[in-house]
Parts: sequence; structure tokens; C-alpha cells
Amino acid sequence: MKNVFLIIVCFFLITINAAKADVKLPKLVSNGMVLQRDKPVKIWGRALPSEKVSVSFLKKIYKTTATADGKWQVILPAQHAGGPYGMLITGNNKIELTNILVGDVWFCSGQSNMQFVMSDAQEKYTDDIANCANPQIRQFSIPDRLANETTVHDDLIGGNWAELDSKSVLKFSAVAYFFARELFNREHIPIGIINASWGGTPIESWIDEKKYISFPAILEQVNHLKDTAYVAQMLMNNTAASKAAAERTDRKWDEGSNSNPKWSDTVYDAAGWKDIMVPGYWNDRGIRDLNGVVWYRKVIDVPQSIVGKPGIVHLGRIFETDEFYINGRLLGRGYSLYQNRRYALPPDALKPGRNIVVVRVSCAWGKGGFVPDKPYDIVVGQEKIDLSGKWQYKVGQAFKPMAQPYVSYIPFYQPTVLYNMMVAPVANFKIKGMVWYQGESNTARAKEYQKLLPTLINDWRENWNDPQLPFLCVQLPNYGDADYLPVESQWAELREAEAMSLGMKATGMAVTMDLGEWNDIHPLDKKDVGMRLALVAEKIAYGNNKIVFSGPTFRSAAIDGDKIIISFTNTGGGLVAKGETQLRYFAIAGADKKFVWARAVIDDDKVIVSSDDIKQPRYVRYAWADNPEGANLYNKEGLPAAPFRTDN
Repeated sequence: MKNVFLIIVCFFLITINAAKADVKLPKLVSNGMVLQRDKPVKIWGRALPSEKVSVSFLKKIYKTTATADGKWQVILPAQHAGGPYGMLITGNNKIELTNILVGDVWFCSGQSNMQFVMSDAQEKYTDDIANCANPQIRQFSIPDRLANETTVHDDLIGGNWAELDSKSVLKFSAVAYFFARELFNREHIPIGIINASWGGTPIESWIDEKKYISFPAILEQVNHLKDTAYVAQMLMNNTAASKAAAERTDRKWDEGSNSNPKWSDTVYDAAGWKDIMVPGYWNDRGIRDLNGVVWYRKVIDVPQSIVGKPGIVHLGRIFETDEFYINGRLLGRGYSLYQNRRYALPPDALKPGRNIVVVRVSCAWGKGGFVPDKPYDIVVGQEKIDLSGKWQYKVGQAFKPMAQPYVSYIPFYQPTVLYNMMVAPVANFKIKGMVWYQGESNTARAKEYQKLLPTLINDWRENWNDPQLPFLCVQLPNYGDADYLPVESQWAELREAEAMSLGMKATGMAVTMDLGEWNDIHPLDKKDVGMRLALVAEKIAYGNNKIVFSGPTFRSAAIDGDKIIISFTNTGGGLVAKGETQLRYFAIAGADKKFVWARAVIDDDKVIVSSDDIKQPRYVRYAWADNPEGANLYNKEGLPAAPFRTDN
């Protein structure tokens, strides 16, 4: 019994000693961090109740005492840009931080086009990646985690500061990287990026619950999330739907996977397979309304000069998932219709002469196949084998009709959850401003977005306790099939909602309607997006009033007989029709709002529009489409005019 008592006492003493060494810092306050210049900066953390804590920085010591709930903080006075510096935090233990810079910190958030990393475009930006090393630019990437968070977190779930070099840049947000690089080149100070982005997420996920008082439908969703029985039922529905989908698409029904030999094997005889052109959707190539599996096969001739060398295989984008084989060997799988296929080619994958390329494509909904206007080739060094053109195909499986809806409850798409996980925990960390690239998931609800975006801006400014905090927005780029007659457009309405936020103080917008790709919701051109954002930042955040930071922006429209005269701001050195003598994508309508294409002529800093078909014009639109291909009103500085309409 005495020995048991001694063991308990020893355990108690060990526990007490361990508890003393408990001064803890949030994830953001760590080695390599960038602190915001010219503002008082908070350093905070956890400790034992009433524990004495001191912070030593730049030869000064700042002392405090932890509160009853173990929280502590000190305020460092504003510092000029500089570094690297060290910091020592002392309580019952000591934490030494190194390589700290003082500069400008930007909070960059949104969905997949902000999350899009440099590795996704590394072939486009080979030189930028190879020559990017700059320890003055850093990123803290907040990791995403599948969660249904209904309460605010006081710290992030992970992450660390990374210095910019040719290896780390591959994980940088591409937009944020080019934005930071351009700012550094202009301002010559350290730039820190906090990347909080998550693909596919709607704006509602990023706003605090308290802001939904005037959004009863969303508030009802938030309240549902607090009902454990409701969430459990939704997750059970998901499980049932996933199980049904898995059974529907189970490859045990796929003839190509279960034949002997398999259709991917080199010894398989493909006699009787039909011809099909790649790229293209199979629905447009004679396989109508099929949801299922189609096998594609192509015989290529390989020269001796590339055998035994590594390379890259580009298979464009595939709707929806795929398996890629060469000579019977599985070399890659793709799981997302949004993913550009770029597969590594091992040195021993090819042989001289005849080689067999096979792709198993599975599509559970929509039009399956290979997305047009993407690269389809094998690249080895400077040599290339074209994979487009005639292939052979055979249907391996037709999926059964869906018996119930697909998964509809996605935890991280729910209102407030990402605010709780990825925004609120950053609030103590001072920043220069915010960059927002989101909207694709809200295009069907543009009118609501007109209210939600200002709500987010105000919410975040309150979160950082700074009503003047600069907020920069990326307007959605062009996307989808081009229309050759005036149309209604959800994407144009969403762009309009984004532009309406510019009525708020300290806001700016980068127009990107010429930087998209009709066939890719994730366009590769992120450099121009980042550089245009930097121009906007120069004006909005850095007060550079001499810079031309925007393309022509609609100011007013005046009816003059059978014409409408449009005035613009941000005309810079003057208006131009980029690449042509004629302006395109202006439409005009009378009181009935039936729009037709208009003649549009530049007159100084105005555009005059008219049409022989509209004798009494009332309204005008410009670049009003999902993909306004050919819209060409710019200023001489090369910045595009923002889309607009006067009939709203």
C-alpha cells in the first residue's frame, strides 16, 4: 500500500512539472512568420492561469499575466519593415522563434481558383518557378479538414510559414504568389500570404453566424447544423447515397475490367472496336446518353530517340474519371472532372515501334469523354507524340439509372463552418488587407450574393477590428460555351454582384473576363490575375493615385435620339478596341428589353452605341454572357473594361 501511495505521489509531481512547461503559441505565431508593419501587433497564446509571461523582441521585453482561463497577450508597438529577427517567449518554459520578418500580410481566401497551386501550372510557369527564390516572400497555408464546425475555433488546425523557393512555390496559391511577387517588386518590403481557401465552397461557409440575422433561410441552415440528430440523419443519407452510387458504378459489371485478357492488356485483340475522335465527348460521337464506362485504345509508333527517357503525358481534362495505361501498365488515375491530366512517364514505359495506349473513362453523369482544346500528347525532352486524332473505343459498362439522389450534404459547404475553422482563428494576427477569389459556387444565386458579399466584407473587417481594412476581389473570368446572340447569364449576374461591392469604402476589383478558358473552370493564367490584383492594391491599399489600376468602368449612360452615349471612369490613356478597329459585345434594347447587337464607336472617353433595329433605345449591355468571347473594350494600358448593364 505504501508503494502504491509513493507511485501516486510521484505521478502527481511529474504531472505538475509537465504542466508548468505549458506556454503555448497559436500556429500563426511561429518560426518564419511575417508580422504586419506600421501597426501595433498582438502576440498571444495559452498558459497556466495567472502564469507570468514575457515576450522579448527587438531588445525590449513585454510582460503580462495569463487570465483565469489561461489566455495571455501582449501588444508590440508598430515596427517598420525589416528582419529577420528573433523572439523569445518565456513563462514556466521558453519558446524561441527565429527568422521573423516585418512587412505586409495579406489574407487570401476563396474557393478553388484561389486554392489552385503553382504545381497545377508548372509547365506554363517553368521560368517563374525556376527563378522564384525570395526569402522575403512567405506563405502560411491553412490546411483544410473535413469537418462540421458549428463553434468558433481559437486556433488553426495546422500549417506553417514557408519561404519562397523553387520547391515551396509549388504549394503556393498561384494567384497569391504572383500577387505577392508583384507587390514585393513594387514596394520592396517583405510580403506574407495567409492562404485560407477551399475548392467548391460557397460564400456562406465563410461568414460568421451572427451576420445571418437578415438571412432567415441561411440562419435556419445554421440552426440545423446544431441539431445532432439532423446532422446524423444527413450523414446517414450520404452514406446510403454513396453506397448506392458505388453499387451502380461497381467495376465488377465492367466487361473490360473482367474479361480475360483485360482490355488494357497488350495481348487483347481489339477487333471490332469502333473509331472515335479524341478529344471530344462521347455523347457527341455516337454514344448517346450513356452514363457508364468507355474504353479508348490507340496504337502509336515510338522512335528509338525517346525510349529509355522520362517524360510527361498530357491527357487534357477527362469527364469524369480515368485510368491510363501504356503497354498494359497502369501509369495514372484521375478522379476529378476539373483536374488537368498530367501523368509522369517512366523511362521504361515505352519501347521502339508499336506501343498501345489505353484509357478507361468512367462518367456517372453528364457527357463523358475528353474535353476539347486541351493538350493531348506525350512529351519527352524536346520531342512530342500527338495523341489527338483517331482512336478506337468500346463500351465496357452502362450504369443503372440512379435510384436516389447523389450525396447532397457536404459538411464544409455549410454556412459558417469555414469561418469558424479558417477565418476567426486568424483575427488576432494583424494584416494589411484581404483578397477574395470566389463566386463560382454561387452563380445560381447572384441576387443573394449582392447582399452576401458586403456582409462578408463587413464581417471580416469587424473580425480584425479595422473598418478601413482593404478588400480586393477577383471578378469571375469568362467560362463556358460562347454565345453568338445576346443572352441572359448567371455568370454575368454574379460579376455584377461582385462589382456592386465597389460602392463600399476601401474595396477594389480585378477584372479577369479575358483570362478564363471556355472549357476549364480553373484557367491556367494566374499570373495576370495576381498582377492585376497588385495594381488594385497599389491604389486601394498603398494610396498610389498616379497608377492606372483598372480598365474602363461604367459611369453613366445618356439616351440621345436613336443612340446611347456611355461614359466611363478609369479610361487611363484612352479607350481602345483591342486587336481590332471595331468594338464587340455591346448589345442594345428598347423598352421591351429584347437585346440585339449594337454598333459601338469610341468617341474620346465615351462609347456611342446604336442599332438600325432599335429606333428608341433604352438599355445597353456590355460583355453580358458567361463567356463574352470577343469583348474588346480596353484602355491603352491594356486593362479590360468591366462588364455592365443598364437595365437592372
